[in-house]
Amino acid sequence: MKASQFFVSTLKEAPADAEVISHQLMQRAGFIKRLGAGIYSYMPMGLRVIRKVEAIIREEMNRAGAVELLMPVVQPAELWQESGRFQAYGPELLRVKDRHERDFIIQPTSEEVITDIARQELRSYKQLPRNFYHIQTKFRDERRPRFGIMRGREFTMKDAYSFDRDREAALRSYDVMYQAYCRIFDRFGLQYRAVAADTGAIGGDASHEFQVIADTGEDAIVYCPDSDYAANIELAEAMPLIAERAAPAMALAKTATPGKATCEDVAALLGVPLASTVKSLVLATDKLSPEGDLLGSTLWLLLVRGDHSLNEIKAGKVPGLKGGFRFATAAEIEAHFGCKPGYLGPIGTQLPVKVVVDRTVAAMHDFICGANAEDFHFTGVNWGRDLPEPELVADIRNVVAGDPSPDGKGVLAIQRGIEVGHVFYLGTKYSKSMNATYLDDTGKPQLMEMGCYGIGVTRILGAAIEQNHDARGIIWPESIAPFSVVVCPIGYDRNADVRAAADQLHDDLMAAGVDVLLDDRGERPGAMFADWELIGVPMRVVISERGLKEGKLEVQARREPQAVGVPPAEVRSFLMERQAA
Repeated sequence: MKASQFFVSTLKEAPADAEVISHQLMQRAGFIKRLGAGIYSYMPMGLRVIRKVEAIIREEMNRAGAVELLMPVVQPAELWQESGRFQAYGPELLRVKDRHERDFIIQPTSEEVITDIARQELRSYKQLPRNFYHIQTKFRDERRPRFGIMRGREFTMKDAYSFDRDREAALRSYDVMYQAYCRIFDRFGLQYRAVAADTGAIGGDASHEFQVIADTGEDAIVYCPDSDYAANIELAEAMPLIAERAAPAMALAKTATPGKATCEDVAALLGVPLASTVKSLVLATDKLSPEGDLLGSTLWLLLVRGDHSLNEIKAGKVPGLKGGFRFATAAEIEAHFGCKPGYLGPIGTQLPVKVVVDRTVAAMHDFICGANAEDFHFTGVNWGRDLPEPELVADIRNVVAGDPSPDGKGVLAIQRGIEVGHVFYLGTKYSKSMNATYLDDTGKPQLMEMGCYGIGVTRILGAAIEQNHDARGIIWPESIAPFSVVVCPIGYDRNADVRAAADQLHDDLMAAGVDVLLDDRGERPGAMFADWELIGVPMRVVISERGLKEGKLEVQARREPQAVGVPPAEVRSFLMERQAA
């Protein structure tokens, strides 16, 4: 292809609203154009990358035995009401009405539609296992769209859904998809980790996220350098840091801590380690009538060590909090504890509260906590002496670097990542609510076991750039670059020898199946080179009058600082060898 036949549009400066490097570079390089908040047009250069991403996904999904179909963007609300997600999904689900006032949704995902297809089409055990997938536009009404396509509202996703006879077969399908995802991300040429994760709004029992490693990632990935353990921080198990509780060595004392409302300030005032303090967090659960009226609320006091932080996902799995919780209001806190936040603790509350204690706190002795009186904390607090032994002990904190690995094979490290893929084992979550059954070999109806598997197609672009860029622009991995090779002739519009050599190389590479673009725009060398470094084409070939006279063309890889001189007759084989490598 020639640049004059394509569309190349670059900017020297990124728009002011571009926050992260991928957003900046995609707009500068002409990959996307903003249409509205979280909504973008994909320009020709960006669409070429999307098509290459989709091609790899299709090849590996087909190889894994999945069958492609296409489900609609607009879906009847009845299916979502049947599954229970029409209200439960929350404000991210865009709900619309047609001219007849019937409810529809703009799909963020397609579990309901595919389950409806399966219950109509898969009627016998002989038709199982089955895996369907599609690549389709999705819409999630993000509260605050940001970071360009990384957190947009409209995006493209590949989602797949497996149907099996039983749990054992479903987990085999899960493993097939897990392995297919590994091959996909290997082929993308990205550094990634597959980490155990929370199932979130999709539901189910098992889950892995595929995270592209990037310092700008929103997610914290926990892993053990000495083993295969890896998990999202939301799920990573925090092991107790104290093996056995020591005997009390201090007397309980109500100690003045004027104006010191944080564990850090209290520890500094008293000259003690932060790890000797205990942090109090107050949650509330509401009891509602069938009509949605508030019947009453229960307050929960969660205790974590002062140098740790609460993990809300883990807290939501504590018995009694599983149905949903909120943070207590200031009025509720004062009514139950008799003081404002900052001085709260488990000793002497005015009204009963349910106490949940982190594993490490349950093993502490002589610790410091709020005294439920402004400007005071208790020191020398001990379980069993100053307050009852904890009844509800749970892992409710975030892990920190240096914690012991749950597999016992070292200590944990933390790095940032961008979630670009997710695999779930759903079980019967949707088949049960939507009555998706098949007849087993005895003729009895059984619920199908399901799995679902997603890849953020358009998000891959942003994640790849966050991981692969420099001061000059994007550095695309070969497999998903918009073009593999760009031929840059100096003086194409005024030197017949340069033009002839450039056209010949372009045609030879095209004939060999190389995805090549010839820049025939007649740009000055500096501007031409800057464009292609910004766009990030992996290989550049410079043809000049001087080079032709010396019998060398300059070949430079985008990742390498220096060009290599290659005789014109050998350039094609040189590039083919580099691509193969």
